[in-house]
Amino acid sequence: MGPIAGAELPGYRQIEADAWTNDHGDVVSLHWFDVPPDIPAPLEDLPRLRYALAHYTAAAGGGLVEADVLHLGTVPTLRQVIKVPLPDQPTGQAFLGSYTLPRAGCSAVVKVQALEQGATGSREAKVLIELGPERYFMPHPYASDLRRGLPFHWGDAPHYDGHFPEHPLTRVRDALAQLAVSLTVAPDFAALPPFVGPAAATP
Repeated sequence: MGPIAGAELPGYRQIEADAWTNDHGDVVSLHWFDVPPDIPAPLEDLPRLRYALAHYTAAAGGGLVEADVLHLGTVPTLRQVIKVPLPDQPTGQAFLGSYTLPRAGCSAVVKVQALEQGATGSREAKVLIELGPERYFMPHPYASDLRRGLPFHWGDAPHYDGHFPEHPLTRVRDALAQLAVSLTVAPDFAALPPFVGPAAATP
């Protein structure tokens, strides 16, 4: 048994030992990394962690939609949702959700990936029309000085998921919510020394 198990979701079918897909082509996968986590701040310092993650994601050309810390079993866990441009495509985005369960010398990660297909940007366009550009775009709530990467806007807000149930961002959030209650963490993994942050969290 691996460090985490139980990733099966309704509507998903297994395609590899640790990967599942559905009719949309969304993919859920489990990963194990036998190296210290590269999380840029302690999980207990959520403002600093969010700030660093927002800049890290933007530097790679994407955008951090949300980041939170919760517990899966007894293990403090980083939950992230990010968006990135579709590779080799003029428009469209991929939405990636993850749970990272860090320990001092290793980590387990659950990833969810969903891609825009066909006509792209319909969710964003409808919310933009509803709110107007002055209200639609806003500084990133985790890093108001951020000026690169994909823009932060109200179209990605959870409030609109119910209006766009088939949108890939909604599907990622739904899958993460289901995984939060279905995943189990192996006791021997949970008992490993905890993650305390990079370089003893030097300011």
